[in-house]
Amino acid sequence: MAKKTGHKILNTLQLSNDYSVKPAGLSWRSNTYFIIATVAVALFADLFLYALTVPILPYMLTDRVGLPPEKIQSNVSGLLAAYAGASVVCSPLAGLLADRMSSRQSPFLLGLTALLGATVLLFVGQSIPVLALARVLQGVSGAFVWTIGLALCLETVGQENLGKTIGSIFSFISVGNLCAPLLGGVLYNKAGYAGVFGIGFAVLAIDFIMRVLVIEKKVARRYEAQGAKAGSDLDTTPSHQEDGNANEAQDDDDEQQPLLGSKEEDEAAFKLSDNQPKIARMIPILPCLADPRLLTAFLVALIQALLLGNFDATIPTVAQGYYNFNSLKAGILFLPLGASDLVLGPVFGWCVDRFGTKAVAVIAYLYLVPILILLRLPQPGGQNQAILYGALLALSGAGLAGIGAPSIVEAGAVVQKYYEVNPDFFGADGPYAQLYGLNSMVFSLGLTLGPELAGELKQRIGYGNMNAVLAGICLATSALCFVYIGGKPRLLRRKKS
Repeated sequence: MAKKTGHKILNTLQLSNDYSVKPAGLSWRSNTYFIIATVAVALFADLFLYALTVPILPYMLTDRVGLPPEKIQSNVSGLLAAYAGASVVCSPLAGLLADRMSSRQSPFLLGLTALLGATVLLFVGQSIPVLALARVLQGVSGAFVWTIGLALCLETVGQENLGKTIGSIFSFISVGNLCAPLLGGVLYNKAGYAGVFGIGFAVLAIDFIMRVLVIEKKVARRYEAQGAKAGSDLDTTPSHQEDGNANEAQDDDDEQQPLLGSKEEDEAAFKLSDNQPKIARMIPILPCLADPRLLTAFLVALIQALLLGNFDATIPTVAQGYYNFNSLKAGILFLPLGASDLVLGPVFGWCVDRFGTKAVAVIAYLYLVPILILLRLPQPGGQNQAILYGALLALSGAGLAGIGAPSIVEAGAVVQKYYEVNPDFFGADGPYAQLYGLNSMVFSLGLTLGPELAGELKQRIGYGNMNAVLAGICLATSALCFVYIGGKPRLLRRKKS
């Protein structure tokens, strides 16, 4: 009896290769909505616990570590960068590990273990090294959850539904960015560290339960193949090959696909040479990196993270320096930034699926240029200046909502084309975890550079000029998106011919 019980536990955690005994609740645990909900909660937990401490970092460094005011900004930026730096290193490793395992659940749970350790260290830490180690562990967790979570999304809903799925998930997890700084400020002000981290541990508990319960579509199909019902309703989501056929039909209506020419031209553009080096066969995503569309998609993710890191690093210090806000009021300033993302995220995701990645990426980055320049207007002062700052943050949030989905959708579309043309090279499941591992690495690099760049520019040239520099970066990114995202525009193609 004990042996049978243990066998069921192994099946439940997907650690056994015996698919003859179905785990309890297989149908609902492998349901599309439950898988997407699990990914959304995992991403929410990662961002929530990341953002929970952002508004109180200056106060933690003052109260617990005893740093003087002139060292607060540099150390806040450094702690934010520690998180992102760890993600840069670990994201490719997470992608390789996930693609080589039969199930993504084990590395998914490994990331959660790192997040638990990070939360404990943040709760008890009273020195810079301990706080830095906590942020590093948070970065390790982020690398696994974003890499594996995005790969699970693509495998579950297919490329043709990825835009609205990512937009909806980003809208949901923006609640974490929206609520966490506010809750962090409120709880720190009212209940101290116990209140702040108590809610963090509660979120971790929910995340853990869902990650243990979830069963991937491909794993569910293995159980079904062993059972009497070979044609159950679990296999409702088409495989990558089926997604590709559906995408070809839909992509004819998208702006970018007609630019790729006929099917023969399409295959020639994405065909990989048979003489690939050994490292490319070990890491099959590498040959795809020669594609300028994929590189530009990564650039979009980099700049998006750069902007997010900038806001995370500067809003608390501007609130403290300009308006003498405490942690509670500093957290409230994140509210307008996150609210715009919450409302507009699904809308922009739908626009990406309907109108293509180029239009959304170009317009969103162009929109951010004047908004960032207008952030020069708020000055130290009273309530009117604080309201102006909050309004501009809300407008900035609308732009940030628009640049979220295009990168992920574009990268997935490009790699799917390579996979369809070169199925033998990539194997049965494709290099999607590797792709999103690189995407997570690039995003984390932006989170690393964002706080450091923001802190350095803010101290050297002032907050207004810092935002003007970021506006120039957005303008250049918009131009690159116009040229490369979704394929070259027809005007440039005609000139070339």
